[in-house]
This record gives sequence, C-alpha cells and structure tokens, in this order.
Amino acid sequence: MTSKERLLCALNREKPDRLPASIHQWQGYHLDRYMNGISDIEAFKKTGLDAQIQYFEEMTQFWLVDVDTSKFNTKTWKDEARVISKNPDNRLTHRTIHTPEGILSYKTAGDRKTTWITEYMIKKDEDIELIRKYMPVPKLDLKPIEKKFDEIGDAGILRGFVWGDQAGCFQHAACLMDIQDLIVACLEKPDWVHALMKILLDKKLQFIEFMKGAKFDLIETGGGSASTTVISPDIHEEFCLPYDRTMHDALHNIGLRITYHTCGGTFGIEEYIVDNHTDVSETLAPPTIGGNQEPWEFKEKIGNRIACIGGLDQFNVLSVGSKKNIRDKVIELFNKVGYEGGYVCSASDHFFETPVENLITFADAAKECLY
Repeated sequence: MTSKERLLCALNREKPDRLPASIHQWQGYHLDRYMNGISDIEAFKKTGLDAQIQYFEEMTQFWLVDVDTSKFNTKTWKDEARVISKNPDNRLTHRTIHTPEGILSYKTAGDRKTTWITEYMIKKDEDIELIRKYMPVPKLDLKPIEKKFDEIGDAGILRGFVWGDQAGCFQHAACLMDIQDLIVACLEKPDWVHALMKILLDKKLQFIEFMKGAKFDLIETGGGSASTTVISPDIHEEFCLPYDRTMHDALHNIGLRITYHTCGGTFGIEEYIVDNHTDVSETLAPPTIGGNQEPWEFKEKIGNRIACIGGLDQFNVLSVGSKKNIRDKVIELFNKVGYEGGYVCSASDHFFETPVENLITFADAAKECLY
C-alpha cells in the first residue's frame, strides 16, 4: 500500500497492510532547527512516516506564528495590529478591531514556536453582537487546495480545518474569552453562552458551504478546551455536543471525513464523541502527556465505531525515549489499540525538540506491525 492508501484504509476503520505511523503536524521551528528547513512533505519522506499535511490558508487561526489577520478585513471589520515587540523570542502584538457600532481589542504574545492570547476579545456580554454582525467569514479558494492535494500524491493525506481560531464552537469561544470565565458563564448565564455558540456555529456553517468540492481527505474539528481535562462531561454534553454534531452533519453532507480533536481528555465523554457523528477521534494523549485515560482504555469503550489517531507520548517517549522505549511503545499501541485496524499511531500533539533519528525509529517500528 502507499501511505495514502494505508491512512485512508485505517480512517475507514479497516486493516491496512501495516500500522500507519504519523505525526499531528510538523512545526516550522522543528523543521528549521532539526531538518535544515525542508518542507513538511519532505520531512515525512525523510523519516519514513505516513504524511498528514495540514492546510492552513484562509483558516484564520490567531496562533499561527506569522498570521496576518488584516487580510480578512472588510469595510465593517478592520483589524489593526500594533507591533510592540518584533523579537522572535518575545513577540508582542496589540490588535484593535473597528466596526460600525464599536471597537473590540485583543493582545497576543509569542516566540519562535507558537502564539498565545494575553488579552481576550470578549470583555462584556454585548461584544458578541459585534462578532455576530461584523466578524467576516473568509471565502475558501479551492485551487491551491487541489494543487496541494496533487503535490502530496501517494505520500499521504491532506487535512483541513473549519474556519476560526479553533474549529469547534466551544473551543473557538475559549479563544475569544478566558476559559475560566466561559465555564462560569455556562453555569450562571447559559442562555448567553448558547447565543455565542450559535453565532460561531452559523459562521462555521457558512464556511462549510465554501468547502464544497475541496480536495481534503480529513477535516479537523474540536479542540482541547472541550475535553474533560478542562470541562465536565455535563458542560460538554450541553455546550459542545449539539453544535459539534450540527457542524459534522454539514461536513458529511458535502462528502468530507471528520476527525474530532480532544487533546486526550476523553474520560466521561466517550459516548458523546461517538454521538457527535465524527469519523475519527484524536489525539488519544496518554496520562503521561496530560490525557486522562490510556489510549487502549478509550478504545475499549468505543470499539470500532470510529477510527482513532494518536496515542504516542511525543515528549517522554518520542523526544527523550531510547530506541527500545520507542519501539516497545509503538508495538504496545498496535497490540492494544490497533489490533482490529481503524488506527493511525501518531504523536499525540506538537513536538519541538525531537531528534530526527527518533522519528525514524518510530517509523521503522510501525513497519514491523503487520496485519
């Protein structure tokens, strides 16, 4: 099988020729520091891993290191950036958004690896009306997606997002306001939170309409803020499940396959993940990396109703583990999670200081795991 065939076979809950092995995303920092600045496709080929290539254009994630949100400006939504520090190890940007009925603002900081929010956009309840009326939803140009799809070829699959700072509605909201304030709002003013979820859902559904005909193999939704390392199963059921399901149904209606990202916090919401109509669950982060159950415990509960991606501790095993440690863990995941197919063994999330030889060891170990 080619890498593309192998990955798609597993995502369809079937048994490929061997265990697929991949990573969530290549980070520019790692490619520059450890791989001489080669492309993500070249990095997959160099290490022998099955390629999952993430398409970022027009997805508007604030956390992209070099994001320029001004390119999405309209006559009624003007995002102006004031750069406080250009130091690559201490990037500081203050943003002011001008709308016809008021001003919104937020601040970000960052380093060579990533970006984070230091001041949130939603500061008072009525701010969500400015978001509803004026926050633009970018149109999706399908031609560069097709070009990237063709470039990948048999080396792997092309992944996309649903527009927004995070793909899931609850997770997107957690980028617009502090997560602690959002949780309190769920308890004290649930109608307001539902109104915010509906605003974000409507915008995401609008973007999904632009995705018709896009050559994506897999669309990532969800995000860690909806996991049970952050919120309770009850909050997930009320404020995540119905909006996730509606979005997933819309994606299925245009023929796209979905993976639901929870960063490993799946304990107590296993059935909700199945019920939200996703095709795949990721990233199966084990307790050693911040998850709240072992990948095989999750697998035992959901069976073969959906496929799974992830499970490999990218720090304690993949980055600093011995070759034997890496090989043993891959084989354990194959035997306990991948035994009936429907599984892509993958690093649970981003890594930054991982030796290239460890990635090659990971790929070689997966090649031993035959169905």
